[in-house]
Amino acid sequence: MKLTTITREYIKEQVKEKNVRFLRLMFTDILGIIKNVEVPITQLDKVLDGEMMFDGSSIEGFVRIQESDMYLKPDFNTWLVFSWETDSSKKGKVARLICDIVNPDGTPFTGDPRTNLKRVLKEAEELGFTDFNLGPEPEFFLFKLNENDEVTENLNDNGGYFDLAPNDLAENCRRDIVLELEDLGFEIEASHHEVAPGQHEIDWKYANAVEACDNIQTFKLIVKTVARKYGLHATFMAKPIFGINGSGMHCNMSLFRENGNAFFDEKGPLQLSETAYKFLAGLMDHAPAFTAITNPTVNSYKRLVPGYEAPVYIAWSGRNRTPMIRVPESRGMSTRLEVRSVDPMTNPYLALAVMLKAGLDGIKRNLKATEPTTDNIYEMDAAELESLGIKSLPGNLLEAVESLKKDDTIIEALGEHIFKNFVATKTLEWDQYKATVSQWEKEQYLHLY
Repeated sequence: MKLTTITREYIKEQVKEKNVRFLRLMFTDILGIIKNVEVPITQLDKVLDGEMMFDGSSIEGFVRIQESDMYLKPDFNTWLVFSWETDSSKKGKVARLICDIVNPDGTPFTGDPRTNLKRVLKEAEELGFTDFNLGPEPEFFLFKLNENDEVTENLNDNGGYFDLAPNDLAENCRRDIVLELEDLGFEIEASHHEVAPGQHEIDWKYANAVEACDNIQTFKLIVKTVARKYGLHATFMAKPIFGINGSGMHCNMSLFRENGNAFFDEKGPLQLSETAYKFLAGLMDHAPAFTAITNPTVNSYKRLVPGYEAPVYIAWSGRNRTPMIRVPESRGMSTRLEVRSVDPMTNPYLALAVMLKAGLDGIKRNLKATEPTTDNIYEMDAAELESLGIKSLPGNLLEAVESLKKDDTIIEALGEHIFKNFVATKTLEWDQYKATVSQWEKEQYLHLY
């Protein structure tokens, strides 16, 4: 979104011009949850010098209590002034800076997802790639709040794909979200109702990997904030309701060299380059392992089932939307690979790190992509799938975590600190889920036995 580099002096000018009274210092924990520390503007110099300290032991997957002191190093290019935080005429506005986490000695903290993504991007640079871009398509549901501002299970509408008012009752809410995003520099490309009742999607222009992940986190914050003004709760939960489509976050990825899009070759099969095919093969090879990251919760796997448009099988195609990876028809600078299995509960920084690492591994090892799948995979039986060599994505969180633990390439993409803490957290999540008695079990067995 930023065309020029933001300087310390520019930030100070903005503080005066826009009457900024508070600074929100944002970062993301291992689970992808946005965290922030808010400080008064009197701390501006301390913030810009990277001298703001916080207790890292209080953040999921960061550090132990005996090594808790961490510092927030702001990325000046993430400077934003929110218009919706407070009444600017009385209290002043709130600005945002996204921060990297550093140790007390000034070294990068290996448990910081944003810093970790930058580490993997350096590997791409060493292979001659100048940019790794992402165009995300996050979906979300809107539920009504009750008179006590508590979330209900009532959807805001009964609309369907591309519906308009009166079926799409969130039209004004979605329009306000778009306006807020545009005020913050997002270039919005589309905004529409999705397939399921109460489900919505807003798409914006691609950006380089780190900026794109920053945008996803900002987007989630804006969506939730604006929705609340309309008496609605926005959720990026993958499958909040049984029997209808879940929410995905299709990831359109492209890799660039100095001379242009590395995925495009006008004379190649489907006008894709050898680099694109190798990257694609790497994604497919490591899909079972990185799915633990791109689909990181018990609930994620309730979406990855046949019949609801979410991919279940590790395959690729052009127009066909049933495989995990699709190659949209645009070529030239717009040539890209679309990974359709990802859901918006993922930590975007970790998701991009593991998918980039998987693709780069395919390039390094000269992996050969399988033939594209043109038929509807959902209609194939087990014998057909086996004959074509099409395997399934993990069926639940436990299977995905077990696949992750066996894949050294994806472990390396996360780094030892993030890997160990992620696995420990997700193992606990699975154990808690396994021990929980669900409503389905009560309905099935309580009266029968």
